[in-house]
Order: sequence, then C-alpha cells, then structure tokens
Amino acid sequence: MPPSRRRGYRAGVTTSTPLSALPLPPTDEGWEEWLAQRCDGQLEQARTAVEQLKADPGADAVTVLARWNDASIALGNAFAAASLMSQVHPREAVRTRAEAAEQAAHKLSTDLSLDRALFDILAAVDADALDEGGQRVLRLTLRDFRRSGVDRDEATRERLRALAERETLVGQEFSKNIRDDVRRVHLEPEQLAGMPKDWVDAHPVGEDGRVEVTTDYPDVVPFMSFARDHTARAALRTEFLNRAWPANDGVLKELLALRAEHASLLGYDGWPDYDAEIKMIGRGAAIGEFIDEIAALAGESGRRDVAVLLARLQQDRPGDTTVAGSDAAYYAEVIRRENFDVDAQTVRTYFDFAAVRQGLLDVTGRLFGLDYRRVEDAPVWHEDVAVYDVLLDGEAIGRIHLDLHPREGKYKHAAQFDLQPGIAGRQLAEGVLVCNFPRGLMEHSDVVTLFHEFGHLVHHVLAGRHPWARFSGVATEWDFVEAPSQMLEEWAWDATVLRTFARNAAGEPIPAELVARMKAADDFGKGYLARTQMFYAAVSYRLHREQVEDTTAVVRSLQEHYDLFPYTEGTHFQAAFGHLEGYSSAYYTYMWSLVIAKDLFSAFDKDDLFADTTALRYRDRILAAGGSKDAADLVEDFLGRPYSPEAFRRWLEEAPQA
Repeated sequence: MPPSRRRGYRAGVTTSTPLSALPLPPTDEGWEEWLAQRCDGQLEQARTAVEQLKADPGADAVTVLARWNDASIALGNAFAAASLMSQVHPREAVRTRAEAAEQAAHKLSTDLSLDRALFDILAAVDADALDEGGQRVLRLTLRDFRRSGVDRDEATRERLRALAERETLVGQEFSKNIRDDVRRVHLEPEQLAGMPKDWVDAHPVGEDGRVEVTTDYPDVVPFMSFARDHTARAALRTEFLNRAWPANDGVLKELLALRAEHASLLGYDGWPDYDAEIKMIGRGAAIGEFIDEIAALAGESGRRDVAVLLARLQQDRPGDTTVAGSDAAYYAEVIRRENFDVDAQTVRTYFDFAAVRQGLLDVTGRLFGLDYRRVEDAPVWHEDVAVYDVLLDGEAIGRIHLDLHPREGKYKHAAQFDLQPGIAGRQLAEGVLVCNFPRGLMEHSDVVTLFHEFGHLVHHVLAGRHPWARFSGVATEWDFVEAPSQMLEEWAWDATVLRTFARNAAGEPIPAELVARMKAADDFGKGYLARTQMFYAAVSYRLHREQVEDTTAVVRSLQEHYDLFPYTEGTHFQAAFGHLEGYSSAYYTYMWSLVIAKDLFSAFDKDDLFADTTALRYRDRILAAGGSKDAADLVEDFLGRPYSPEAFRRWLEEAPQA
C-alpha cells in the first residue's frame, strides 16, 4: 500500500487530478458486455484485495483496514451497477444479466461475511493505531461480521449462507413480478369525464371504441384524483391493488419464512428484532409501539377529515355510509377545490415537466452551492435519461442521471439508485433518479415527489467524498435516510421557491396566494394519511413478526384496525408492496424520518429558505457527513441539541385553515 494511501485515510482527502465519470457503453449493443466486465471485474478486485489481506495477516492496522476498504469499494461498485441495470435497462436480456450479477455480488458478500479467517484478522487489528474514522469503520465492520453469524459453528454458517443466497433470489423474483405486471382497464370515453384535456388527448379511443388506462403512476394518480365516474375509479384501483397477484403470494411467504429462520439461527426473536438492532429505533418491539403511538396521535385529526370527505360524498351518493379507498383522493380534491379554492387542474398548468426539472436543479444548486452542467453527449441506457455533472466550488464532485419517465420493464415507483459510490481521490459519486412522471404537465404531488427523491440524490453526491466506503453516500441508519429527503419537500411548498420555475403557458408565475391556499389545503387529510402510513408500517412489521398462511387476512385485519378507509374486497395489496423486499419489517422508517425532518426544518428561516448560513451548515453537517457519525449525532451537530418530536406533533395536531 503506497505511503500516501496508508496515511491519508481522512474524510475530505482528495487528489489534485480531476476524477473522471464512469465510462458507459457508447452504443445500445454494448450493455451486456459492459455489465459483465464491470460487475465481474469489480468482484474479482474485491477477491484480490481480500486475498492480499489474508496473505499478510500481520500487516499494520492501517494497511489491513485499507485493504478491507478496497474490497468494500469494489463490492459496492458491482452491487450498484447490477442493482440499477436490473431495474432500468430497456432490454430484458440486460436486466436478466444484471440480476445474475447481483446474485453473484450477494454471494461474495455472504461468503466474506462468513469467512472466519478474515474475521479473525480484522478482529486482531489494533484500533488504537487507527484514526477516528478508521476506528468507526472497524467497529461497524466487526459488528456486521458477528451479525452475519461468522462466530457460529460450521453447520450453522452453511445454513446461513444458503438462506442468504435464497433470500436474494426470492427477493428479486418478488420485485420482478411487480415490475412486469402492468394491468389495464378499458373504459367508455364518457368515463373520462373530469380528466384534464392533455391527459385525455394522450389516451385516444381504440379500435374497439374504448380507452385503455394502465396501472402505471402517470395514469393512476390523476385518474384517482379527477375522474368523476366512481365505478371506473373503483375498477382501476382494484387492478392497481392486485398487481403481482397471485404470482407473489407464494413468493412473499417464502421470503418471510427465510428471514424468520435467518433471524432465529442468529438467536433473535424474529426478523424485526434482528433488523431493528442496527437502526435508530433499536428494538423490534419498539416498531409496534411507534406505530401505535403515531396512530393514536393522528386519530382525531384523521377522523375529523374523513367525516368531511363523507359529508361531501353523500351530496353525490346519499346512500353511502363510508368513504372507499377509490373515493378518497377524488373527494379530497373536491374539498380542496370547494373549501380551499384550490383546483388541482389549474395548479398543474404551472408545472411543465421540463421547467420543473430545470427549476429543481436551480433551487438545489442555489441552496447547497452546487452547479449542474448538462452533459449532452453522455452515453445513456435510454434516450429519456438526462445527465449532469455536479460541481462544488468549480470542482466536479459527482455525476447524476435523471431517468424520469415510465416504460415497459422499468422500476414502477420513484427511487434513487447508485451507479457508483464516491470515494475521495478515487472515484466520483454517480447516482440515478428513477421515477415515472408524465412528459407534459405534472401534478403538484409529482413535484413534491421529485424534490423528495432528489434529496436522496444530492445526499449521495455530497457524501461521496469520504475515503471510507463505509461512510459514502446515504450511509446512515436506515430509519434516518428519508429525513433529508422529506425535509427538502418543504421547498416544493414555498411560494418564493416555486415562483422561480412554476409558470403557466402564458409565462405567468404561480400566484403566491394560490400557493398559500395549496399549503392550507395540503394540511387537510394529513391525519388520515398518517393512519394509512401506519397501516402500511403495520403490514411490514406484522408479516415479518408472525408466520401466517393467509397474508391477505392479516392485511385486511390491519387495515380495519389502523387505516381510516376500508379494505377493498377481492384485493391483495401485499403482493405489490415492493417495500417488503427492500425495507422488510421497517416501513415505519418513513414516519420515523418525518418526525426528525420536521425538527430539522425548524432550524430554517421560513421567510427565507435560501438563507446561506443555515443551508450550508445543513449541507456540511448532515448531507456531506454521510455515515461518518450516528444519525442522532449528525442531527445534534446541526441543531445544537438532540432531536425532538415536538415540531412533528404541532404539525400533525394543527387543524387546516380554510
């Protein structure tokens, strides 16, 4: 290991030579070969680094940990490329090859985590010979080895290895079934009454005289909000809730059983206990307690607003006594229009996709001191992808790829994926935003989602300048990772911010008074939306805590207990609840993070969200810090005190002001 490498493992260390972006295939035909070279090559580099480490077990502490870091960087590179391409590449053959590469990366990761000789070398490292960052890396690495079962007997380790490999395969199958199952309803033209003209124009009448509407988000979201025909809304919602059913019924049961056995072999009382141990929440049982606490806190507000929905629905359908899930979004829009003077169809005329995308870059650039430069000739996997270099003080610190429209075979939700982790002096942080937005006018809810997901992307880039792979990017505890993104949503609700890019076809900026009404209207329903989130969190937690044969019965029971909208007969929400694969038992993290996000936002000047001092302190102490500290310590560094739930409680309890 060169002396400069051995002595230079400190956060923020960079070289004077500019780093280059990761080379991607220049043609559509080169992706399978590129993927094989990238993933197989990086896995081989990881093996070589480990072999060097094991060949010289008596090396000094800095050298041992540096070689482990080399292996971690290479393994992370392989994972990033494989995971991304399995979800976004337009060709099935490339996605399949990426899934195989992801399986190989998981296998190597599992093999290393169960390698007792490797663990013994790392456990023998003299922590006192390392700087503070190295000590943290060593401590977390040894913890992860023990959680993998490396100190168990050989038979147990082999069973854990088999379980981990099977969990990967089953998890991939679960996600693939969701990704590939796009359902459709065929409606009479008159059933599109209430839909925006541009949406109707994009859905022409077919040869059979009917209109096809899919379960992809650019169809579902506006249709559930604006379509007047409640039978059409109900039909589309039923199809949406039944995606990947029955294909994922057995797949999900197997995944849950594998995780339960995995946790049991390691001595935990179920998967939630195993999973929660390394999160801020700490205990599996605390997940259930948190869900019940939020449900109780949101109860009064939620029931109050559902009663408003029901009263308005009964003006149209006097015999109805409940608000169905297919009615909730529609009548929420009616209430916002009639009670708050906010017409979502008027609002959307201010949010042209291209202007919103540029506005997002302008806003976050100003906020965090970043410049984004479009790379017009960058190779991409699909023509929709827009590429930008990210610069800080004139220096390129990363590259982002925006893949924002739906297509067949693509990931169906909204998320940030890594293309490669950033490592100080070695490789640029590259991230990808994967969403499914319309190409024309956007709902304001889409704008909020775009700001949210971009929060993950800027977090990934800004935290991509650490020497340790362990600290790079969004590397904090998993129940904190949503907090920075949820906080960035606040900028999508500020009139001054929105008026910098939100303009109608005549070039007029969105009126500040309209934004004020939008904010007031958005407060309507926050209680019942929180209860729905707790229903989702309870599904995530309870399906992992209890082994059941009929998952639909559990979902139905939990919806009746937590949600303020009834179960939709004949549906199987859990089959397409993709977060069960990634978040497993920890979907509660969205609300846990929101509690912290509201507290983080309390530090900003609400009259000037671009205030440099606060924004840059937040950038440096929360985002750029990556995983270099525990999340609670990062928050305390920024706020000057431990985080508190009071800002969240005040927000949730405040009644909307019409």
